[in-house]
Amino acid sequence: MTSTTSVPRDILAELADVGRSRTTGGYNRFAWSDAELAAREWFVARAEDIGLDVETDRNGNLWAWWRADLPGTAFVCGSHLDSVPEGGLWDGPLGVAAAFAAVAELVASGMRPRRPIAIVAFSDEEGSRFGTACLGSRLMTGTLAPQHALGLTDATGTSLAEVLRAHGHAPEHVGADRDRLARIGEFVEVHVEQGHLPVAHVERAEGLISLGEPLGLATQIWPHGRWRFDLPGVANHAGTTPLADRSDPVLHMARGIVAVREAAEELGVLATVGRVDVEPGAVNAIASLARLWVDARGADAERVRALTGQVAERMGRPAIEESWTPVVSFDTELAESIDAAVGRTLPRLPSGAGHDAGVMALAGIPTAMILVRNVTGVSHSPAEHVDLPDAAAGVAALRAVLLARAV
Repeated sequence: MTSTTSVPRDILAELADVGRSRTTGGYNRFAWSDAELAAREWFVARAEDIGLDVETDRNGNLWAWWRADLPGTAFVCGSHLDSVPEGGLWDGPLGVAAAFAAVAELVASGMRPRRPIAIVAFSDEEGSRFGTACLGSRLMTGTLAPQHALGLTDATGTSLAEVLRAHGHAPEHVGADRDRLARIGEFVEVHVEQGHLPVAHVERAEGLISLGEPLGLATQIWPHGRWRFDLPGVANHAGTTPLADRSDPVLHMARGIVAVREAAEELGVLATVGRVDVEPGAVNAIASLARLWVDARGADAERVRALTGQVAERMGRPAIEESWTPVVSFDTELAESIDAAVGRTLPRLPSGAGHDAGVMALAGIPTAMILVRNVTGVSHSPAEHVDLPDAAAGVAALRAVLLARAV
């Protein structure tokens, strides 16, 4: 039987160059891009290697089943394969790779499941292509309207409906998948730790690295949302229009970015302007329109929402809400069973990042997240890092949970 120490190295090596920039080292695996399709091919190959049955559901999510014919609800594990622009190796693929590694060990040892087991790779978790995070899981659970989702467009103006059709999927079938949801008994996602957030019940401890611990469990996902500000201006020539006569929305946008940071500091929340857009985008033209997008999140939902209200007041423009997710609490009984399976109480931490696990929890499915220590604390960047022994610990923990709850 392959050891848990070597398995993560072997699996992630197969994805190490998929979608990776030769100049920056960052990963660009956007939903349905060539790079993400190559990662999907890897998923299928890994599943077939260990005798699992593969299917793609109506919303583009990939599933690999071990004994789907067994009675009872399924134990599901996995994560996603797509990335943010210039992202890291571990965010998403670690959870899928760990699931394959854990199941492969059980298959190789001749064990048999007592209930169905599935590995899932949710589609477009990051939302990098169409601007909506957790697209596949939210469509499946019915928390995202299919009509809205299908009309979303990428940077080239191509809609999700067009992309799905181009890859052999029927857009008219996209949407809530109640039968599939009913098959899922519980969901466990292994994920790289993102940031060094406060550890519950441990004074002045921030992140797993402060405890010398390779693994932790997420207690909740902070409430978070995304908003857009549209700032109109008057297009004109850059070389012929006096400064006093200009209506330049880029100046308005710049003041808005500063206002976001000031409001975040005042309210004690996290807020980021990570995307802006200017039309028509010519160097020698005053813009006719500028847009900025605000990502805000924190432990207190009222404070998070108050931020965009303050910024809107300062800018004199409304904040257009594009998404909002309330606080998500993970299943305490499932977390305690993970403690029992690994033989000790794992540290508890919140997550400031959104996840498919949060979507599943909001859908009423008992859900847990096993966090694997990130030495740098950096995520959504090539600097994101997991030491291989810690990845092996994540595989071992998931394998123990599978043994306790499904095999």
